[in-house]
Amino acid sequence: MNGSAGGAARLFAASLRALLVLTVLCGVLYPLAVTGVAQGLFPHRANGSEIRERGTVVGSSLIGQRYDLPRAKGRKAPAPDLRWFQPRPSDGLSDNTVNTRYRLLVSGATNRAGDDKELIRSVREARAAVVRDNSIPGHPVRPSAVPPDAVLSSGSGLDPDISPAYAHLQVRRVAERNHLPVERVERLVDEHTRQRVLGFMGEPRVNVLELNVALRELTR
Repeated sequence: MNGSAGGAARLFAASLRALLVLTVLCGVLYPLAVTGVAQGLFPHRANGSEIRERGTVVGSSLIGQRYDLPRAKGRKAPAPDLRWFQPRPSDGLSDNTVNTRYRLLVSGATNRAGDDKELIRSVREARAAVVRDNSIPGHPVRPSAVPPDAVLSSGSGLDPDISPAYAHLQVRRVAERNHLPVERVERLVDEHTRQRVLGFMGEPRVNVLELNVALRELTR
């Protein structure tokens, strides 16, 4: 009996030592090491890829955000503020219905099939809106010129980037609304166009938040 008790005590002590050692290694030293390396080598990314405008954080380059006018009475959704470059649609976003104590936004895709009638309807409506909003006198936008990312949301609904084609499609409207030369706004888009990673991964893209922050500087 005493031998069994002694063996159990030794096993308990060994387990406690292992718990303490692993807690220190995995719960203290490893997080500190990873945090130190991240802050030393990638401080911007480690802190959320924040974008600042005159010292104030206005968002993250990793999360898309909308540019809308205040919602008018009787409207289900706010109208876009056409002074700014607009992001991709965010049809997959929804409000949290489980924990209603806080107003939370749930990201995701619509998960509709390509032949879904609701998806087809929303794409047609989105294309018509893009044509209407971006057509200016003397420069109408052809429906065939509307790129896919202008009418389809991303898998998360929070894509911060748009294609250069969609950015350039919005140039004349943005220039007119802000009383800027078209050539200057075109150059602004080119300056904020990122190419494929390492020359072959991904697609060229334009970060909408970064582009609009630069646009705001031009209008001041």
